[in-house]
Amino acid sequence: MRILMLGDIIGRPGRMALEELLPRAREQHRPDLVIANAENAAAGFGLTASVGREILAAGVDVMTSGNHLWDKKGSEDYIRSEEKLVRPANYPSGTAGRRFCVVEVGEIRVAVLCLQGRIFMPPMDCPFRELDRLLEELDQSADLFVLDFHGEATSEKQAMGRYADGRVSAVVGTHTHVATADERILAKGTAYQTDLGMTGPYDSVIGMKEDAVMKRFLTSMPARFEVAQHDVRLSGLCIEVDEWSGTATSVERVALRLEEGWGR
Repeated sequence: MRILMLGDIIGRPGRMALEELLPRAREQHRPDLVIANAENAAAGFGLTASVGREILAAGVDVMTSGNHLWDKKGSEDYIRSEEKLVRPANYPSGTAGRRFCVVEVGEIRVAVLCLQGRIFMPPMDCPFRELDRLLEELDQSADLFVLDFHGEATSEKQAMGRYADGRVSAVVGTHTHVATADERILAKGTAYQTDLGMTGPYDSVIGMKEDAVMKRFLTSMPARFEVAQHDVRLSGLCIEVDEWSGTATSVERVALRLEEGWGR
C-alpha cells in the first residue's frame, strides 16, 4: 500500500496547488490513500465547510489538523460533523471534531490519527499517553495506523517517532511548514519525517506575506497576516507499507511546484 501524506495546506494558493498538482502526484507515486493537513486551508487560519469540501473534491481522502482548526467563526458544526476530518485527539474531552478516522483501502482498515505537541504550544493532554489509549481502543478496528504529529519542537517530534516506532506505520510532523531532510524508516519499521513542509506559497515566511511578519518581529506590535501568493508548491511524503505487517518499506519526499502566474 502507498500512502501520500501532505503538509499544511495554506489558503487559496495551497488549495490551487492541491487541485493542479495532486493529479500529477497521483500519476507519479500511485498512492492508495491521500492524507493532508487542512488546519490553515481557509485564508491561512482554520477550516470552513466550503473549503473542506473543496479539499476532499480535489482528491484528499482524509484531512488532519491542529491548533488553528477552529479559527474560523461558525466552523464548529462542520468540524463536528465531517467524517473525513480528524482533530488532535489529545484536546480535552468534548472538543468539537473526531479523534480518529478509519478508512477502508481494499480489505485493509487504516486508522488516521492526529496528536498535538505540548512544547511551545497551548496546554494539552499528554500526546504520548493519548497514543497508547488510541492504539488500545482501535486494536480490533484497524489494521494499519498513521499519525500526523502537529508540533513546534523537533525534539518532541523525534521522541514521538521513537515512542511509536513499530506500533504505527508512519509518524510525520506538521505545523512548522518547513520540510525537514530526515525522511527515513526507523529501527522497528515506522516511516518518519520531522516535518512535511507546507502545500502553499514558499516565497513567504511560513506561508504569510513577509511585510506583516517583519513588522511583528521588528516592533512587537500586532499585524494582520495575509497568505502570500508566489512560488506555490505541494509538499509531502509518499510511504510504501507492507499491508500485512504494517512495516514501512520505502519513503520518498514529494515536492512539486505550481507554474507562476496561477492567480492572475
